[in-house]
Amino acid sequence: MWAVEPDRALPALAELAVRVGANVQPGQDVIVAGLVEHAPMVRAVARAAYEAGARHVDAWYRDQHVRRALLEHADDDVLTWTPPHLLQWLDDLEKSHGALISIAGDPEPDLFADLDPERVGRARMLALNELQLRQLNDRALNWLIVAYPNEGWATTVFGEPDVARLWDAVAAAVRLDAPDPVEAWRTHIATLAARADALNRARLDAVRFRGPGTDLTVGLNEGSRWLAPSIETRWGTKHVPNLPTEEVFTTPDPARTEGIVTATRPLHLPNEGVTVTDLSIRFEGGRAVEVDASSGADVVRAQMRTDEGAPMLGEVALVDGSSAVGRTGLVFFNTLFDENATCHIAYGSGLAIAVEGTRGLDPDEMQRRGVNKSRIHTDFMIGGPEVEVDGVTSDGRAVPLLRSDRWQLEG
Repeated sequence: MWAVEPDRALPALAELAVRVGANVQPGQDVIVAGLVEHAPMVRAVARAAYEAGARHVDAWYRDQHVRRALLEHADDDVLTWTPPHLLQWLDDLEKSHGALISIAGDPEPDLFADLDPERVGRARMLALNELQLRQLNDRALNWLIVAYPNEGWATTVFGEPDVARLWDAVAAAVRLDAPDPVEAWRTHIATLAARADALNRARLDAVRFRGPGTDLTVGLNEGSRWLAPSIETRWGTKHVPNLPTEEVFTTPDPARTEGIVTATRPLHLPNEGVTVTDLSIRFEGGRAVEVDASSGADVVRAQMRTDEGAPMLGEVALVDGSSAVGRTGLVFFNTLFDENATCHIAYGSGLAIAVEGTRGLDPDEMQRRGVNKSRIHTDFMIGGPEVEVDGVTSDGRAVPLLRSDRWQLEG
């Protein structure tokens, strides 16, 4: 790993976030969203964005202790309410063809662990979630999620607040340790694009996962196409929404998931302040009918009661053992990283960007085209060396995709 001083890594990561991740363009308005503990990263990103020619950069700070006060004392109907000014802010950003950069890295992952899991699981700004999912599917912003190493997150990963060690791991995961990080990302995205092309040529009808505690078949939408994680806005700006990213992904048919799946990594839910361990879900007719876990099951069940589409799948993604995140050997307790260490699926909203002929359709029309409609989208990790992954064609032929965490499908 790259032994690096955080003071040197911070501006380098901010530069990568702005130039490669969000790909901020001259004249753009930019919102940088993070927790108060993320202030050094927010400031570094703002500086890099202005250096890239941004017209205006604004910071959107949140405080998890304020959120805890809401969870403890607010009326039930307030838990899912969105202040109108937040919707207006993002709507204005969309109208100006702006960029949104969000900072991850939970500084207090157990802050809500002693609270009522039902309230914690329900508490989310539903209208804001709905707007952001719509903007994602409409390619309405060039957006990015990037993480900021901090003491609380380092303690969760290592058992001690070794921030320098976490910086080393993050630098390796986002290829910041490469001689030329920008060129390393160009090469990496090209590799993922080739995989997506090979999957599309295979014309798969379903994907099957088999391993300890897992025998799951995920049927694909008939219009599904596999994508690499380089997205183009509707006005033509290419960006990489997640740093790191190692996946090729598509949208399943929400009615065609069958079987049982067991998570292979813990699932940390920063919005809920809960880590779900040993998650197992059984699906019948596309819907989750049983949810079990050693911890956090009540929070997952509460999420799945959000709306009609919440207990159905909206994404399936493949990641192999060559992942830079996986090669660190760490569990990051951060979905941005852990979902890019191994294969994952997501319950909740489908990704219309991966279904042909859906651009410009409203959510109800997308739903009629087989894109799951929900106001949540939660990824969890289901892959690894012991999990075999096959594609299944419409005539029932199995196409090996992953064996012992190695990619099998030739270009």
